[in-house]
Amino acid sequence: MPKASELKKGHVVEINGTLYVVQKIDVHSPSSRGAQTLYKVRFNQVPHGGKYEETFIGTDMIKQASLERRLVSYLYREDDLLTFMDQEDYSQYSLNEATITDEIDFISDGMTGVLVLLVDGNPIGIELPNTVVMDVVECMPGMQSASATGRTKPAKCSNGYELQVPEYTKEGDKIKVNTETGKFISRA
Repeated sequence: MPKASELKKGHVVEINGTLYVVQKIDVHSPSSRGAQTLYKVRFNQVPHGGKYEETFIGTDMIKQASLERRLVSYLYREDDLLTFMDQEDYSQYSLNEATITDEIDFISDGMTGVLVLLVDGNPIGIELPNTVVMDVVECMPGMQSASATGRTKPAKCSNGYELQVPEYTKEGDKIKVNTETGKFISRA
């Protein structure tokens, strides 16, 4: 059982018999002496998708759900369902778009290295790698003389995701993107 101070985004916990995925953690450290650090945690209920918030102190114990992680690759999208294939036994898992809203921007055709989260054999979510490589399909041309500045410009990737990239980036480049922040890291 982890402490509240050990929770991270993506952890699956059980509160009052219901499963929740940690979406966001706000840490508040009071300035008075002897005050304990507070952790305000925002959860998504799985598989139904309801929201739940609760505030913990750092030493509160939280029951972690029994969770299985399987390595999958992205296959295709059909209406609101995204289908992933297990890379070991080739079984397929379909997830509703609403359950993976934060991750959907970084999914591209044929993507590998994704983990599907299973509880009792049922998919409840996915975990993406920390960085993904994306193709830039649309961006404005940069100025040649401005290469030493830290200016950015908008770019659109092959899966439709838009982000700010350095001015030297051009169409056709492959870039690394941080999946937690959604920001440009480097050229790939």
